[in-house]
Amino acid sequence: QLQASGGGLVQAGDSLRLSCVSSGRDFSRLTMGWYRQAPGKEREFVAAIGWSGLTTYYQDSVKGRFTISRDNAKNTVYLQTLSLIPEDTAVYYCAADTSYAAVRRWPDYWGKGTLVTVSS
Repeated sequence: QLQASGGGLVQAGDSLRLSCVSSGRDFSRLTMGWYRQAPGKEREFVAAIGWSGLTTYYQDSVKGRFTISRDNAKNTVYLQTLSLIPEDTAVYYCAADTSYAAVRRWPDYWGKGTLVTVSS
C-alpha cells in the first residue's frame, strides 16, 4: 500500500514537501512516480524516479521547480515542490510499477492522494 501525505493550502510562491510511504516489501525494486489531478481535468504524470534514485523524470511544466527523491531505507518517496503556482492545485497521487515505461504509461499501484491547493 502507498500512503501520500504533506498536502495543504499554500500561497503562490510557497513550497511543500509531499511524502509517500510504502508498506510493501519490494519498494527498493520499484520505480516510483507522482501524478496529479486538477479539478475537472484528467490525471497527469508529474515525476518519476528509478529504483536506485539516480534516474529521474519530470513533466516539462514542473522542471526546475519540483524534485523527486527517495529513501529506500524508509520506503519513502518525496516530491519537493518550490515556487508553487495556482495551476499546481490538484490532488497528488504517488504510484509505483516495475519500470519507468510502466509508470509513465499507467502504474499498477496507486496510493490515495493528498490535496495541494495554491492560492493566488
